[in-house]
Amino acid sequence: MPRRMISDVLEGRPLITATPDMTVRAASRLMAEKRIGALLILSGGSIAGIFTERDALNKVLAAGLDPDATNLSAVMVADPLTIREDKPLSHALHMMAEEGFRHVPVVDAGGRAIGMVSARDALGQDMIELEGDMRRMEALESSIGY
Repeated sequence: MPRRMISDVLEGRPLITATPDMTVRAASRLMAEKRIGALLILSGGSIAGIFTERDALNKVLAAGLDPDATNLSAVMVADPLTIREDKPLSHALHMMAEEGFRHVPVVDAGGRAIGMVSARDALGQDMIELEGDMRRMEALESSIGY
């Protein structure tokens, strides 16, 4: 997993975005439809913020706000930290652990938004590697009589 580059993780993935004036309900429906946990919020082509499942729960539902009347601009995390696509995924995971979030917007060398990585991206690869390790361990144990 530490060897995987962010650009490899994003390969073939569409960039799914929203605008600051989109309602929380519309954004939540988009996230459910696309099966994603966060949206990049773009304004004028630049990253204005990020809206996550946690934001919907904590800032909208738990706070008693109306998701049909609340715009993302009111509840998004403005000016989120970003990471470049040419960095290893492990750098993004370190950022997530240090800062306490699960999604990091990805930008190209020019600062243009190109995607998002999440903690789940690493977990999927870790599970594949763990399964391979377990198969090798089982094969080794059977060859030595355990």
